[in-house]
Amino acid sequence: MKSDLDRLMAERGFDALVVTGPATNNPVMYYLANGSKVTEQTMLVKKRSEPPALIVSSMERDEAAKSGLRVIERSTYDPLKILNEERGNLLRASVRMFEAVFTDLGVRGTVALYGREEQGRAMALSQEFNARQNGARLVGEFAGTVFDVAWTTKDPDEVERIRAVGRKTMSVVGNTAEFLQSHRAAGGVLVTKDGSPLTIGDAKRQIRRWLLDLNLEDEGTIFAIGRDAGVPHSRGEDDHPIALGKTIVYDIFPREAGGGYYFDFTRTWCLGFAPPEVERAYRDVLDTFQTVLAGMKMGDLCRIHQQRTCQLFEARGHPTLQSDSKANSGYIHGLGHGIGLSVHERPIFGDFEGNTDTIAPGCVVTIEPGLYYPDDGGFGVRIEDCVWMNPATGAFESLADFPKDLVLPVKG
Repeated sequence: MKSDLDRLMAERGFDALVVTGPATNNPVMYYLANGSKVTEQTMLVKKRSEPPALIVSSMERDEAAKSGLRVIERSTYDPLKILNEERGNLLRASVRMFEAVFTDLGVRGTVALYGREEQGRAMALSQEFNARQNGARLVGEFAGTVFDVAWTTKDPDEVERIRAVGRKTMSVVGNTAEFLQSHRAAGGVLVTKDGSPLTIGDAKRQIRRWLLDLNLEDEGTIFAIGRDAGVPHSRGEDDHPIALGKTIVYDIFPREAGGGYYFDFTRTWCLGFAPPEVERAYRDVLDTFQTVLAGMKMGDLCRIHQQRTCQLFEARGHPTLQSDSKANSGYIHGLGHGIGLSVHERPIFGDFEGNTDTIAPGCVVTIEPGLYYPDDGGFGVRIEDCVWMNPATGAFESLADFPKDLVLPVKG
């Protein structure tokens, strides 16, 4: 949680944090700037044990003020004068701007740098800054950053925002099922009023409209049928007809419009009927989902539940990454991940050396076992719920519920 940042900074020897760039698609800026819609020319500085300060263009001073933070206009440091003195050299001017801000705010020592910046620019900036004698040193973190760790647990307000996105998402999923079932079947596919096949693209366009109506952003919904459903991150081809008896993997992960919190949810459907091999695979996935989720406890290492998932699937004859790390059929991904301002956050459930992530009180994670047979059967199955470890009960609770029926009846 945000309240952990000062402790994490002290543990890593960071005297300050600096975040650059807009709030949109920049989770760290959005997080520390409390969701205010600042744009590209923004710098946020947080000294240890002090609240952050926002340095913004004067055009954005009102928007920045919504953050509740101290706001400093960039013009305070006369960036145009600095640029002219550096004869248009943007790198040297950027370094001098950093130095001016740091001097004004009393920033010294080790300063960790974050934000969405092209890698080469960030590296050049750090090298140029650190080559000067200015009393501060810029450093970066590659993985397991202070924010990765802070985001592992969510405060009550964050949980409620994720839950609210989940409720809206369930509305869209329900609308999708009704939309599919409102079409009749002919010749083995769903058809429109004029008799032409209803397609994956038709469904996706409806999904985008419903999300927009609910002020949610479509982040690339997966709606894939048949063989495409057997490749976990295939988005599905717009021109493919929606055929009866083929699995549809429907993975929807919208976020609050303008940046904000995500939800992540998957159901697998067959229209009209499901072939016997799909029914067996679906039962195996559902049984595994229920067994693994029921066995999770606060404080558990996440990776042991990935191991358990592999064991359960292998006992039913399915290949997994545990027996073949290069497998591309069977169970071929991790059990789940944290979710919040990014769709993939810690904790992660991957079974690899060094993964010490645990199920912490207040974490919000996805649980999403699946089986995939793109070439041997042409189908895929995944079930995913978004759950919260309630610190008061020590148990996971679903943040949004929806039936787990495989078959959606259709009109013949």
